[in-house]
Amino acid sequence: MAPVPPGIRFLASFNRDQWYKAFTFALTFLLYTSFHLSRKPISIVKSELHKNCSHAVEAPTEISSSSQQPGHHPEFDCSWKPFDRNNYKQLLGAMDYSFLFAYAIGMFLSGIIGERLPIRLYLTVGMLTSGLFTCLFGLGYIYDIHSLGFYIFVQVANGLVQTTGWPSVVTCIGNWFGKGRRGLIMGLWNSHTSVGNILGSLIAGYYVSSNWGLSFIVPGVIIAAMGVICFFFLIEHPNDLKTASTQSSAPSSQKFHKSCNGVNGHKDLYLQYKPGAKAQSWDTELLLGQESIGVCVPVQQVVVVKSEAEPSAISFMGALRIPGVVEFSLCLLFAKLVSYTFLFWLPLYITKAAHLDAKKAGDLSTLFDVGGIVGGILAGVISDKMHKRATTCAVMLLLAAPMLYGFSMMSQFGLGPTIGMLLVCGGLVNGPYALITTAVSADLGTHKSLKGNARALSTVTAIIDGTGSVGAAVGPLLAGLLSARGWDQVFYMLMTADFFALLLLLRLVMKELRYHRNRPGIAVELKEH
Repeated sequence: MAPVPPGIRFLASFNRDQWYKAFTFALTFLLYTSFHLSRKPISIVKSELHKNCSHAVEAPTEISSSSQQPGHHPEFDCSWKPFDRNNYKQLLGAMDYSFLFAYAIGMFLSGIIGERLPIRLYLTVGMLTSGLFTCLFGLGYIYDIHSLGFYIFVQVANGLVQTTGWPSVVTCIGNWFGKGRRGLIMGLWNSHTSVGNILGSLIAGYYVSSNWGLSFIVPGVIIAAMGVICFFFLIEHPNDLKTASTQSSAPSSQKFHKSCNGVNGHKDLYLQYKPGAKAQSWDTELLLGQESIGVCVPVQQVVVVKSEAEPSAISFMGALRIPGVVEFSLCLLFAKLVSYTFLFWLPLYITKAAHLDAKKAGDLSTLFDVGGIVGGILAGVISDKMHKRATTCAVMLLLAAPMLYGFSMMSQFGLGPTIGMLLVCGGLVNGPYALITTAVSADLGTHKSLKGNARALSTVTAIIDGTGSVGAAVGPLLAGLLSARGWDQVFYMLMTADFFALLLLLRLVMKELRYHRNRPGIAVELKEH
């Protein structure tokens, strides 16, 4: 007999549950990748909505010698109304703020709603409607729409429906994976954020110069298609498989019938075993036997009483009382402020500072997301090894501050140092953000004070990410206002936010250090306070 190939032996080593775990990991990864893929185009298209029109100064003298009219010369029609005004940065910032403010408000409600609805259906509807509104933004180019109100409305609506994504996928992945090596697993899984940003940048950059409407329409179609896949294939909880298995093995009405009229005239409940019908459970088979024909057996009506009541959904205030939720939520507010300012403004900053076109700036900005992938994984691995989530975040926030200062002088560097700075800064900025929104949220959502109530995970996740989304809304808005005075002001704002994020974790850091000094190698358990 030929030896079994090593690859087949490796695949055969996985049992059924492990296969479903891997499938859920991959599916939820792709689902949330499509969310970020659909958010990224606006940052790439900004430089196309308002181009550098300085070359148009010579336009009148050049055009006067030709037969073309000034208003229709393609080289000088360089900005998309209404973003052709001097206050274009404020207008672009208002669009970011519209999306992110709606996202922040909706996130607090999304987790509470998501706990009370089937995750699969809730997520599917959110992805389909998100695809619709993303495509609507792109249709503004195709139908030549220049109303600021239209784009603001689309951003607000899209921000609201996109809140269905994060609490749903985190709850789903938390249901399937326990606390063992959660930092590593969540770190790998959370790279979907950066992968989505990279793919969104590449797709948007491909179309931005020729037809920026497709920069939105293509990602919109992708997230809608992933919503359909979610509806057909997402398994919310391992218990769903057991339920499906139980239902499929239940006796059918064609094999067991309530057809006997009783014995001695009694109208009791009976089961008749029909000839040729195979018993569906071992206890019925023992009772009736394989050779029984037409045997009527009286059975008692059975009332199933649950040993424990179904856990109720946790309240908003109840989630806030979980130790560590408030500190990590406020820390994420400032950490996400920094991360989302880069998400929405980095390509435009590179365009201005490095004097590159929109496509090249978008491609270069993906290095920041590559660094974010590495940073998120490292944060998870280190926090697993050290059993110190807060300390890991604090160290990365501390190291990020000098990198942010160096980033403000990017125009003075060459291409090589700029690439290195993008990678390192991406890792240090996104590492704490990734760790708090995944492993920390899952830890707090399954805290021992909840006494096994897994339904709290969605609400805890929504509170943490919703608080962080407030910072995500404020950051890009402030960037739009401060950049009018110079990009240095933007980076001073980012460094200040980084400092506050670090400050808010100090109490938890001190607690972790004291705990590990007395009991090294054991994860700290946050207590009620």
